Amino acid sequence: MSNPLNADRPAIRPETRAMIERLIAFDTTSRNSNLELIHYVRDYLADLGVTAQLVHDSEGRKANLYATLGPTDRPGIALSGHTDVVPIDNQDWTRDPWAVSEHDGRLYGRGTCDMKSFIAIALAHAPRFLAGELQTPLHLCFSYDEEVGCKGVPSLLAFLADQPIRPAMCVVGEPTDMKVIVGHKGKKSMCCHVRGKEAHSSLAPQGVNAVNAAARVVGYLADMAARKAAQGPFDDDFDVPFTTVHTGTIEGGTQLNIVPGHCRFEFEFRYLPQDDPEALLAEVKAYAERELVPAMQAVDPATGFTWEEIAGFPGLNLAPGAEVIELAKALSGGNATGKVAFGTEAGLFDHNGIPTVVCGPGSIAQAHKPDEFVALEQLALCERFMDRLEERLRG
Repeated sequence: MSNPLNADRPAIRPETRAMIERLIAFDTTSRNSNLELIHYVRDYLADLGVTAQLVHDSEGRKANLYATLGPTDRPGIALSGHTDVVPIDNQDWTRDPWAVSEHDGRLYGRGTCDMKSFIAIALAHAPRFLAGELQTPLHLCFSYDEEVGCKGVPSLLAFLADQPIRPAMCVVGEPTDMKVIVGHKGKKSMCCHVRGKEAHSSLAPQGVNAVNAAARVVGYLADMAARKAAQGPFDDDFDVPFTTVHTGTIEGGTQLNIVPGHCRFEFEFRYLPQDDPEALLAEVKAYAERELVPAMQAVDPATGFTWEEIAGFPGLNLAPGAEVIELAKALSGGNATGKVAFGTEAGLFDHNGIPTVVCGPGSIAQAHKPDEFVALEQLALCERFMDRLEERLRG
């Protein structure tokens, strides 16, 4: 007997549901290899007569995947997504994160929102794409290590740069509620190592307190963040309309009665396209060198700061009217576009000459959380996106 409460809930195709369940079952947390998932996708495509090419990392533990459906003698449209997910460590999940469960019109599981569902829908639709002759090819670009700083996709883009044919445009399927996103912020994340000089805490002036020095720089970063929030520059099309500055971790010292000889902290800039992250970093470094280093080195010349880049990626800032924007609007069935504060691989594709938008099922508000989910309604919208894309590719 049917449940009347489910009558108005959108249905998704069985092959979509099955593919989402299959991909979620792979624990591709960024610290792990993604090869089991990648090999599954490679073999699935091979069964459809499609040859996938793998671009491995330097250790051979992870790989990007690139495949073309349809003609290989002309550029087409790429669908791109990352295969890694964030950890579930210390999160209070109430269900198995690696097994899809359904409740109240939602599918739960790690990666259902960010962003295996988009990949799954593209793969589940592959037989439909291939059922007839495509006039324009479809390219699949699946990457690794996006969640730790977009570290995997650069090697895929380098691979594409050497190919005789590469995509003419791209859609990255990060969760946007199936809205077309034409801009996102860039990111530059840093680790600062502070070298102090240890001493007994009763003789504190004879040491150099690395924690104090780090705290001074962290305070400067907080002041910079407040200045950006108050003075801009601003772009009201973004959900957070100014550059943000954030310190995420800090650790140092040995115990209370020892002047700490070391400290490290991590910080990031999430910057608007009109801001220069190198200039922002140079300002922070100049403060440390000007205001802190002379007094530190007066006690011990070996003290000071070391700056290490953790990761970074450019922002996305498409020009209005770009062909990929008009295509994505037609495929999504919407006329509006937007910009978001979170970063994606789209900026890297675009900076490598492949105009790119972001459009995918789910909400970023559900990403990275315990009991991550995607609404069935969003998945149904994405299926319709693929249906329209199929019509376009057939000409």
